[in-house]
Order: sequence, then C-alpha cells, then structure tokens
Amino acid sequence: MRIMNIEYLIDKGDFRHSADWIKILSDIKASIDKVVWPAGNKLFILNPSKGRGRGEGNGVKPIKDACMVMLKSRGWETEERKNPYRLDAIKHLSIKNYFGLEWETGNISSTHRAINRILLAHQEDSLAGGAVIVPTRSLYRFLTDRVGNFEELKPYFPLWRSQNWENGILAIFAVEHDGTDKSIPRISKGTDGRALV
Repeated sequence: MRIMNIEYLIDKGDFRHSADWIKILSDIKASIDKVVWPAGNKLFILNPSKGRGRGEGNGVKPIKDACMVMLKSRGWETEERKNPYRLDAIKHLSIKNYFGLEWETGNISSTHRAINRILLAHQEDSLAGGAVIVPTRSLYRFLTDRVGNFEELKPYFPLWRSQNWENGILAIFAVEHDGTDKSIPRISKGTDGRALV
C-alpha cells in the first residue's frame, strides 16, 4: 500500500523535530508500506470489484488490522480499551503523554468523531498529537463500506487548522492501492489482518 499524501492540519512548535515524531513517522510509513494483498505479495493489488452488496467490493477492517499488527510489533499499544479515547493505536512518548492514531473504517461521520477525539485529548493535555489514515477516493470506490475518504474531508481542513495548539502535530495520511487485477480475490470482511502483511 502506498501513501499518496500527508496533510499536516496542525504542525506547531518543535514536535516535528523531536526524536519521538521521527520514530512515529517512520513507524506509520513502514506499517502502511507493509500492508499487501494478496498474502505473500510485495504490493497491495485489489480486485476492482465495486459495490456495497454481498459478494461485492473489498473489506475494510482487515486492511486496518494489518497495519495494527505492524504497529504493535514496533511497540505501539493497539488495544483501544487501554487508552482513554479508544483510539486504534497509541505510542507512549519520552515526554509525559502519547501520540494517537486512527485508521478510519467508518463513514465520514466516524472520521469527524475520530479527529474530534484527537483534538479533545490534546486539549486535555493527554496527546502530543495524532494522525488519521483514510483512503483516497480512488481506493474508496473499491471498498465495501462507505468509508470516509481524503477528498470528502478536505472542505473541513480550515476548521481543524484553526485550532489553538502550541506544540504538536495533527496529520491525515491518504493511502491508496498499488494497482488492480481482476484475477485477484476480493478482501472479504472476515479476512485476518495478518494475511495482509
């Protein structure tokens, strides 16, 4: 899987130059890069099936789960019940708080809630920053669920940029498949995320 864009909605203070952020960015990039399909492949190639019905499109949650497997292997906590904002993954920092990450598998409203949770946690001094991973519209059309996507979020970027942060990062990672092939099996909703790494 490839990263098409990293949109920094908030980039304040010296956090971007910290050892914590350098490691976080490396972990996120590597974990996205390691998401492949089908199993054993070096790239993320999708069956170009479209549709939301039974037997149509590709599952969403297994793609997220594959990224979480990689982040966990790099020291991230991926059990959402172990952090106060129920984020998909958190990374404990050298300073007192942590960095949060969400891989969006819900609709656009769910994406807004995820970003709001990150903003609230930062406001309460629990998060130094956060990131949300969403598909591009190009990837979105091959997924079974109506997931929030990068292009759908763009109109709200000015609102999130206006938040008052002194130090920290809020970023959106837009991800996309490496290609399509009709002979490749679809990703079902029940596929184990470990099969995608």
